[in-house]
Amino acid sequence: MKILITGMAGFIGFHLAMRLVKKDIEIVGLDIINDYYDIRVKYGRLAQLGLNVPQDAAEHGKGFQKITSSIHPNLSFVRIDLTDSEGIKALFKKELFDTVVNLAAQAGVRYSLTNPDVYIASNIQGFLNILEAARAFPVKHLVYASSSSVYGINTIQPFSETGAADHPASLYAVSKRCNELMAHSYSHLYGIPTTGLRFFTVYGPWGRPDMALFLFTKAILEGKPIDVFNYGNMQRDFTYVDDIVEGITRIMSCIPRGCPDWDGIRSGQGPAPARVYNIGNGAPVRLLDFIHALEEELGMEAKKNMLPIQPGDVPATWADCNALEQDTGYRPQTSIREGIKHFVTWYKSFYLNKE
Repeated sequence: MKILITGMAGFIGFHLAMRLVKKDIEIVGLDIINDYYDIRVKYGRLAQLGLNVPQDAAEHGKGFQKITSSIHPNLSFVRIDLTDSEGIKALFKKELFDTVVNLAAQAGVRYSLTNPDVYIASNIQGFLNILEAARAFPVKHLVYASSSSVYGINTIQPFSETGAADHPASLYAVSKRCNELMAHSYSHLYGIPTTGLRFFTVYGPWGRPDMALFLFTKAILEGKPIDVFNYGNMQRDFTYVDDIVEGITRIMSCIPRGCPDWDGIRSGQGPAPARVYNIGNGAPVRLLDFIHALEEELGMEAKKNMLPIQPGDVPATWADCNALEQDTGYRPQTSIREGIKHFVTWYKSFYLNKE
């Protein structure tokens, strides 16, 4: 089996690669390695995988020159932008992937308020290029990252895949919902099996520096105040990255087949080989409680700057993961305190031992 992981220098893509290199499969990772956040983290992830990727893009060469891992002979890496349609098609033609896990995207709700063009290019045009390549060079399964943000201002909780997802609160959410609809259309038209995974607030070691746990840890250790939005009353379905990866690996082999006897009236699985699942912890945590757990792990009290809710944010998320559990047996295993402990240990090792 040959698998493509897009966004492999990213948070979830890196952890997925770390899991899959232990299996008897060939893995090709793809990433553009942009500077949306600290690139030291991105190159650090690749180094953990044994990939010595030049930090100067010009040194990497043109096209899709592959770099093979020094410690995992079944793992290689190519540097391509998802918006490069010809480069993506050339890669698919050369490699003939069995499965594609598309995790590459421009992340961040608040960043989408000031940089909307990036989301159209990366998340919509980039995903279209993946779909077109999968159509031209068929794959057995296309798994792609969606987001809990697609539920927008929907207040019926827990969020269910059969619930409303047509009131987005940010362009980031729009781009992810658009991905789901694009994937469904390609499944319907061309028979490409596609599965979207709506991630719920993923955290853990090697996480994104723009996310709350990372920002809070850095500020508390430096004695600086943290911004606590919605006065700490936000609720998030925080999900540890290892649980997310377990769900992805299970869903990769759970290929949708479609429901040929669908009557066109009932909600849920239609005739196209396309599915969308929630993947979360199934237990929302109040932001102030999350901060308190972090304070206990650090042995320091945070200086809190209490602020109102920000544009694009939603007050609460809560995942109904019954469908994913029923189809794959997925159940998250990591408690908030355990997950925060793992993150703090990594953070201190990566930053405090180097600076």
